[in-house]
Order: sequence, then C-alpha cells, then structure tokens
Amino acid sequence: MTTDTTLVLGATGKTGRRVAARLRLRGVPVRAASRSSGTRFDWSDPTGWDAALRGVSAAYVVPPSVPGPVHAFVARAEAAGVRRLVLLSGHGADTWGDSDFGRDMRSAEDAVRGSALEWTVLRPANFAQNFDEELWHAPLLAGELALPAGPVGEPFIDLEDVADAAAAVLTEPGRHAGRTYELTGPRSITFGEAVDLISRATGRPLLYRQISPAEYTAALVEQGVGEEDAHHVAEMFVLMEQGLIAGTTDALAGLLGRAPRTFEDYVLRTAVTGAWGR
Repeated sequence: MTTDTTLVLGATGKTGRRVAARLRLRGVPVRAASRSSGTRFDWSDPTGWDAALRGVSAAYVVPPSVPGPVHAFVARAEAAGVRRLVLLSGHGADTWGDSDFGRDMRSAEDAVRGSALEWTVLRPANFAQNFDEELWHAPLLAGELALPAGPVGEPFIDLEDVADAAAAVLTEPGRHAGRTYELTGPRSITFGEAVDLISRATGRPLLYRQISPAEYTAALVEQGVGEEDAHHVAEMFVLMEQGLIAGTTDALAGLLGRAPRTFEDYVLRTAVTGAWGR
C-alpha cells in the first residue's frame, strides 16, 4: 500500500472518476486532473502539466485521442520525479496491425514502455457502460442501436472492474512493473445479444440492426462527429469483426482474485436506475 500522492488524469471521465474514488477510499491522496477539475490538465496545453505532476509518485494516464503527446508527458513525469505510470489502453492492441484505429493508444504504449519509470498497461475490452454512458446510450433511448457489428462477440468488461484493477495496480508498487494486462469480461456476446438483454430487463422493445462501416461513419458525421474521428470509430468495428479480440482472458481474476462481473449483472444494476427509460 502506498500513501504517496497519485495523479489521476481524466478524473471526470468514465474510468478516472471511478479510479479516484477508489484510491480515496483506500486513504491514498489523489490529485484529480482534467480540463474541468481544480487541477487543470489539457493534453493540448502542456503549460499546465508540470503543476499537475509536481509532488506525485504515480500517475493514472488516460491518453488523448491523437498520437504523440504522451511521449512529452512521460519526459515531464520523469523530470518531476514520478516513479510509476499506469496507462489505459485497449484490448488486443498488439493485433491491430496498421489499422487507423488505436494509433493514439499504441503511441501512448510506446511512450510508457520506452521510459525509465515503472509502468503497467491496462488493456480493457469495450466497456459495458458504453450502453448507458455516451456512445450507444442515445440510440437505445430512441429504441434502436445500429452498428457495423455482426456475429462476432465482444467480451464487454464492466467499468467497475477496470477501476478495481487500476486501483489495485496503483496501490501495489513493484508487483505489476512491466506488465500488460488484457482485461475482459467472463464471456463474449454479440451486440444483438447485448441489446436483447437490455430490452428484456427494461421491458422496452429495443432493436439492434447491423449496418456497414461506411453507413456508420456517415451517421456519426451527421451527428456532428468529425469525419476522421468517425472513420476511426468505424475501424474499431472492422477489427472486431476479424475475431482477433473476441476472446476472454483470466487477467482480471489474477489481479483481483475474483471473476469479472457479468454483462447481465451490469444490465440489472443499470436497468433499475432508469438509464434506458422507465
């Protein structure tokens, strides 16, 4: 257990706010940083990085959506005396090849691995909470989710499990140095199956429809997403359909000594909140 200050980037985001809460509950001093936090951190504005890094021993790093900045951040972290970095990346990054998807995460992994610091990389699968936080929430509220995903399953992982894993790694110095953890849920399910589970739990007639990557890109652009960003998101589904990242791992069980939460557990917890309508 460490009681040194830990910097949590993306502290108002999906993983960051969960990680920060867990660290505080363990009695670890946290410096929460984001564009809207008391400690301001913006990947596009390096002038604030040194203040965020001052006096911290470890950092939880959620990389930006563009390649490059994490290299400069790691150099600043080394100069500031930071000893450990825990990086959030993506499941199966080694299998992505030359895909346009994930260049940001692969660049960030190169940055931390090339540093002199103690580093750990967490590679979670798609978050279950994407169905109620951002991404696929609004379409479900409207009654239909349309994505370029077909019969190949995805081992959705619960964000609470990701945060538990990050908190464990951050508070156990030395044990996870130089390790990469592929984090998945206990089984793979298709998007159609996921939507069906949500439909049954809520009692709402929710539909899933498979569309092409080009159709999905066009739909995202129509919603206001930049064309390049929309293309990158669609490329994720192209990778998923190859089946290279559909398998599950036992990494979470090895880290936490318990099985990962099921998708059904996530659906039950979320349905009672009214997130998908009452």
